[in-house]
Amino acid sequence: MHFIDRIPLAPLVFFTLFMLGAPFVPEPHLLEKMRMLSEGTLVHAIDIFDVFWHLLPAALLVVRLARKRRKA
Repeated sequence: MHFIDRIPLAPLVFFTLFMLGAPFVPEPHLLEKMRMLSEGTLVHAIDIFDVFWHLLPAALLVVRLARKRRKA
């Protein structure tokens, strides 16, 4: 997991914010997918993959920050 420690923090934060909001118009995918999840219509594999794809940078950021905090 040392490759995570080598990811620069500033670009990772930028990419995380970008992916959480993309696409910006008409609405972010994550809002649409969370609405689908609450309605019980998030059943297609492509939609589930899309949720994981948009949350991947956020997960990397959390792991990166946790590892940085643990080292300090």
